[in-house]
Amino acid sequence: MTLFRLTPAVADTFPDTLIAVVTATGLRGREPWPATTAALEELEARLADGSWSPADENDPRIEAWHAVYRAFGTNPRRIRPSVDALGRRLAKKGPLPRINPAVDSYNAVSVRHGLPAGAFDLGQVTGDVEIRYADGSETFTPLGEPGTVETPKPGEVIYTDTTDVLTRHWNHRDAHRTRVTEDSTRVAFVLETVAATRDEQLLKTAAGDLQELLQPHCDTSTVHYLNPAHPDATV
Repeated sequence: MTLFRLTPAVADTFPDTLIAVVTATGLRGREPWPATTAALEELEARLADGSWSPADENDPRIEAWHAVYRAFGTNPRRIRPSVDALGRRLAKKGPLPRINPAVDSYNAVSVRHGLPAGAFDLGQVTGDVEIRYADGSETFTPLGEPGTVETPKPGEVIYTDTTDVLTRHWNHRDAHRTRVTEDSTRVAFVLETVAATRDEQLLKTAAGDLQELLQPHCDTSTVHYLNPAHPDATV
């Protein structure tokens, strides 16, 4: 079991935070996921015909994250929230990247709903996961760069376990060690908002959409929610 914890310091500074932790066990990443394929193709077709476009930095959902990034000292136009970067890529290039079915699923849900999303292979996570401020002593190896080691700046919001940082700048980029692959069988997906007063139902709908994509391809799936009033969840 893994404990996810929103620390008091982050919760106090961002009191409208709500995070959905969607878990999947017995995940089967090497079989076809037709619903995920269809979800991606639908978004791309709607973008091409002009009936839909991803949220950009003028959208309140993205604006809220830009404000949070600035609050902890990150320039959101240089280092963008994941959903912002994903939407920009889609708008410029058309198709979303195809990584593997689990990652493709949360990317589709993220860009559809305009909410940041990420995932951790729980088989590679050590100890508990905390969402806290960096103190400057942590290390981070970015996804796709196993030979790189970075040091988050003090005051930056990070996800971390007992080994090192899992995500920098709250949700900008995940770590290489806990990346989700076709062979990951126990995964925690996270969907986030810092404007729960406005977007709580949107987040819960997105979590349901993600579960719907996951459930045909796993043994069990659950959803837990973290917020300042209920900052812990064991998954």
